Amino acid sequence: MTILVTGSSGHLGEALVRTLQAERREVLGIDVLPGAFTQLVGSITDRGVVRQCMKGVTAVLHAATLHKPHVATHSRQDFVDVNITGTLNLLEEATAAGVTGFVYTSTTSVFGDALVPPPGEPAAWVTEDVIPVPKNIYGVTKAAAEDLCQLFARNHSLGAIVLRTSRFFPEEDDNRSVREGYADANLKANEFLHRRVDLEDVVSAHLLAISHAPSAGFAKYIISATTPFSRDDTADLRSDLPLVLRRYVPGFEAAYARRGWTMASGIDRVYVNAKARAELGWQPRHDFHTLLARLQTGDDIRSPLARQVGSKGYHDRVFHDGPYPLE
Repeated sequence: MTILVTGSSGHLGEALVRTLQAERREVLGIDVLPGAFTQLVGSITDRGVVRQCMKGVTAVLHAATLHKPHVATHSRQDFVDVNITGTLNLLEEATAAGVTGFVYTSTTSVFGDALVPPPGEPAAWVTEDVIPVPKNIYGVTKAAAEDLCQLFARNHSLGAIVLRTSRFFPEEDDNRSVREGYADANLKANEFLHRRVDLEDVVSAHLLAISHAPSAGFAKYIISATTPFSRDDTADLRSDLPLVLRRYVPGFEAAYARRGWTMASGIDRVYVNAKARAELGWQPRHDFHTLLARLQTGDDIRSPLARQVGSKGYHDRVFHDGPYPLE
């Protein structure tokens, strides 16, 4: 009853292996980079390596990927090789090995241009029904890999679940003006209202998905912190976020003032996790309310697991301007 975790030297991969090992479950981690939670060093683009690591595996948590920060440093072909061909290798070998559940870590970035309404329009209320409009090779390849998962669920009876995760990376924002406008913890706290999720909750969603995948056929879920807002708020959220927030979390201003923090004036989208909560039974523990409670006691806004894993970075070198170069 072994669970294969791809990308086990990475941020999410390590968190998954850590948690599975703590639960005393059999787990095999594979990554192109060695690490304390990686048992097999190799690439998912290598069919022989994938076939080797699939022996005795009953479920796959596929977190390995090239990310958005790699767009400026890697070729489009690199993205196709890792995100599409690598996923295809895993799906085909999983099917051949009789794996019963496959969970693919996707991203809300697949929605792309569908996330930004025209000026003057309400904020986008983003559910699984929103049609993706990928805007870069990262989004394109993640969306294509999602479709491969659906294909294998339909044609090969491989239970597959796609988890579209919102932001959970600990690195600074890539936008210089955003970095200059907010302290990093301030920005991340703001994002828990509409586009961020804690690493601990991402892990719990993956483990629930593994248990549901064999009987799920195929499903996609948005994995993001529970927003305090409703769809009726979207017009005001775009133009005056603090006004709306005072109705739901009236104590936020005092907590922010004590830290010298600033709330954003408006937001352009809200990720909605209702389907994951209803169908997976997912109960995310970290949202804007819990963050405020931690602020009042002087605690870190990150969960213990997120602090334990820390920051992995995306490159083996330091860049002059920002955590990584833009395309």
